Amino acid sequence: MKLSELDYELPQELIAQHPLDRRDDSRLLVYDRANRDVRHRRVSDLPDELAPDELVVVNDTRVLPARIRIERPRGEVLLLERTGDDGLWEGLARPTKRLRPGRRYGPVELVEHLGEGRWLLRLDGEPAGEMPLPPYITEPLADPERYQTVYADAAGSAAAPTAGLHFTPELLARLDVERVTLHVGLDTFRPVTAEELDRHELHSERYEVAAAAWERIRTAARVLAVGTTTVRVLETLIRGAPLAGRTDLFVTPGFELRRVDSLLTNFHLPRSTLLALVMAFCGVEETRRLYRLAIDERYRFYSFGDAMLIR
Repeated sequence: MKLSELDYELPQELIAQHPLDRRDDSRLLVYDRANRDVRHRRVSDLPDELAPDELVVVNDTRVLPARIRIERPRGEVLLLERTGDDGLWEGLARPTKRLRPGRRYGPVELVEHLGEGRWLLRLDGEPAGEMPLPPYITEPLADPERYQTVYADAAGSAAAPTAGLHFTPELLARLDVERVTLHVGLDTFRPVTAEELDRHELHSERYEVAAAAWERIRTAARVLAVGTTTVRVLETLIRGAPLAGRTDLFVTPGFELRRVDSLLTNFHLPRSTLLALVMAFCGVEETRRLYRLAIDERYRFYSFGDAMLIR
């Protein structure tokens, strides 16, 4: 697959800068793969679009307050993943060229530069920075909890599993829900730069699933995965992986989906691995058609934007 197939033009004003007052009031583009039918609904209508026996699987990871500002030089450290019990983390730090290993910057001591802006670092105490909002969100977030799902539990992510941001407790109560955990790293959202998609390296991310949860998921008649991270966990496990570990599964067009039947997902950035995963469900040209339709219909894009149900 060529990198150019992951490109599209998005008007700047369609990038959602803030969440809606009510989470499940977001618009929902419903696409039926069997007949290519498209419907325009609200996320609150989701139960009406699912089969009666459909199991909804969510990723219950919780986003860390992982963005730590530094003053001299002015920049920031973004925590990615704890690497041990002695305060060691892997993170991104900028401006990397002006930073030095062995130096302390606020609560952070940089230990070793790992390349490409990544550092091994030591953090004093627990993360106590800001929410790591994506760079395309330029307006301040009044309530940091709006960058968490209402079912967030296991702390460990550097970014939110954004499809889950649409759910309310009331909506969850109308669904049959099971949980998995995958801690989202920035590589999930890192733009693809290789001209051929199969040359892009996807770094692994930690996941964990309870045995009882997996048994329900494995034997369900139909499974709706909420978000691309959930897809990666389920398709990793169905291939015989242990219930806890790391996955670098890269889902691209042509991938055989063995456990996920439907997908609820946001609208994703161009040149992203997330868009490639959506194309694995819909096909490349059909996904591009749906994105053009969403743009024409003025759907809101990215983390705080609207959603799409592929069934």
